[in-house]
Amino acid sequence: MAGGAFCIICGSEPPLSSDRLCESCLRQRTVLSKMPETIQQRRCAKCNSIEIRGGWSTLDKEGIADLRIRENLVFEERASKTQVSFSVQEIDERTSRIHVDVSGTIEGYIFEDSHSALLQTSNAVCTPCTRKDGDYFEATVQLRSAGRKLDAPELSSLRRTLDELIESMETNPMFFISKEGPVQGGWDIQLGSKSLARTWGRRLIKSFGGTVKESSKVVGVNDGVEVSRLTLSYRKPAYAIGDVIRHKKSLWIVDTWQKEGPILRRVDRFERTGATWRDMESSIVICSRSEQSKVQILNRDTSAAELMDPSDFKVTTVALPYDDDGSAEELRIGFIDGEWLALPVSDMG
Repeated sequence: MAGGAFCIICGSEPPLSSDRLCESCLRQRTVLSKMPETIQQRRCAKCNSIEIRGGWSTLDKEGIADLRIRENLVFEERASKTQVSFSVQEIDERTSRIHVDVSGTIEGYIFEDSHSALLQTSNAVCTPCTRKDGDYFEATVQLRSAGRKLDAPELSSLRRTLDELIESMETNPMFFISKEGPVQGGWDIQLGSKSLARTWGRRLIKSFGGTVKESSKVVGVNDGVEVSRLTLSYRKPAYAIGDVIRHKKSLWIVDTWQKEGPILRRVDRFERTGATWRDMESSIVICSRSEQSKVQILNRDTSAAELMDPSDFKVTTVALPYDDDGSAEELRIGFIDGEWLALPVSDMG
């Protein structure tokens, strides 16, 4: 600071701030932070979500307080090294008081502030709840099976993946089920979100194989923008992983799924191949995974094993699978073409 400088308010000598104030005058004329005494917010009376920047979300009381502080606490433009702490005093169901302590540095001097803001909550109905009550939906997912009707256990397995998916995803108020129920040939589910429908479709393919087809239909116009609804049709294969199928006159085991179709393993020798969904249309399930049995080997030689027939508990003999190395104590067997057939040891899982 050049010689002869002084505080423009009281005439004190340096040190001075950048606007030529001594520490005492700087403190008298400077506030570290400002915050309104009253803050208003809206809460959905149906789901308790809070309105946040035009959207709705669910937060605990500390999360709400932290958000409102960030929205309403304003620092002096020169403030640095700021720190904020707070506590929440609940007054009643709709009212609480937020106590805020603030510290920071201005022009090298440490400042501290305290605020007490009344947080008042009024009831409203959020957009998602309004849409739910109005049977709003953005997408319909159709669950079907190729060439047959889905049975109850299959439907339960498919449907369960939706609940698991919603539970695992970040909370989104549009991730809701508007309506669902049986239809001719399967099950339809109306969802509040197109993105949820598409994500579920990918999950279904990964878990159960099959195909997904999408179509959209314009249902209206909102502020000059076309509003459309998505229909996502999922078609589950007539077979599952582990099923023994007859494909091109040979027996194969469905091993894994890929986008174009399943990967198959030969029952009688070491061979793997990929098949397209179209290739598989003429294939039939010979012995499903649920119909197969895991049994103990009673006796064995190099080519055959004795075991107990699961149907009548009599001792029977089966040929050992091609990949048997003599160490297996159990076999997985299926009743195929009128007799028990031992499946590859690699299929024991």
